[in-house]
Amino acid sequence: MKIESVIEDQLNKLLEVETDDRFTVESVYYRGDTLCVSTQIGCPVRCSFCASGRNGLIRNLSFEEIVFQYNLAEAEGMNIKNIAFAGIGEPLLNWENVEKSFWYFKEKGLKCSFYTTGFPVKHLRELLDLPHNGVNISFHAVSDEKRKQIIPYGEPLQKIVDTLKEHLGKLSNRKKKMYNIAYLLIKGFNDSEEELDKLSDMAKNLNIGVSLLKYNEIDGLPYSSTTDEEYERAFLFLREKGIRVTLSNRYRTRKIGGCGTLMVNRMKS
Repeated sequence: MKIESVIEDQLNKLLEVETDDRFTVESVYYRGDTLCVSTQIGCPVRCSFCASGRNGLIRNLSFEEIVFQYNLAEAEGMNIKNIAFAGIGEPLLNWENVEKSFWYFKEKGLKCSFYTTGFPVKHLRELLDLPHNGVNISFHAVSDEKRKQIIPYGEPLQKIVDTLKEHLGKLSNRKKKMYNIAYLLIKGFNDSEEELDKLSDMAKNLNIGVSLLKYNEIDGLPYSSTTDEEYERAFLFLREKGIRVTLSNRYRTRKIGGCGTLMVNRMKS
């Protein structure tokens, strides 16, 4: 395996990692201490707003390929304290290698967080029980009908909610702060006041926060980002409902290297 810095600036570094069979996946080093790693080459969930799974799944990354992203980045002199399983792929669909990687990183004293659609839910239960440092569950809609449009392969929302409620019922309010509903705000699709009101009810029911993400527009995909004003309005609406809300930071709103923009074989194509 080898690594190449494709884009580097004051915000972050987009890293292209080539596997021995000559596929490439992307990792992102951001905030001066965090490495976002990929877990699959492509993604079988195929979220319709995301560049990572446009061609489906090619294969899972091995344990060695996941941890090499960290080892190679560290060899490049990057100061890494946190690992985010939030790159290309659904971590739960490569669970054996992801879980093994998690324990490897923990033994190195690194904090580990996850972004997941919650599919399959049997592995979501196992993930929730790990000594992780944060889990964001991608809802992106408040009805199964709409969620199916943008996440065609996933669990029903109620199944995910029930799994979360069972787990969260065992935790203190302090520990519940490590959990968030991830909600990607897409203009004209899931940004109505009615939908945001239902989202606030879901968050209150679970007693967790909302990670409100700003959509990064991708060429060829039929979705639009909200304006900054619309995004702020949605944030304030949820805040006024008493919800703990976090916004996309500057590292996640990049045209390349931000949420939903990572690709397989970018340089080859």
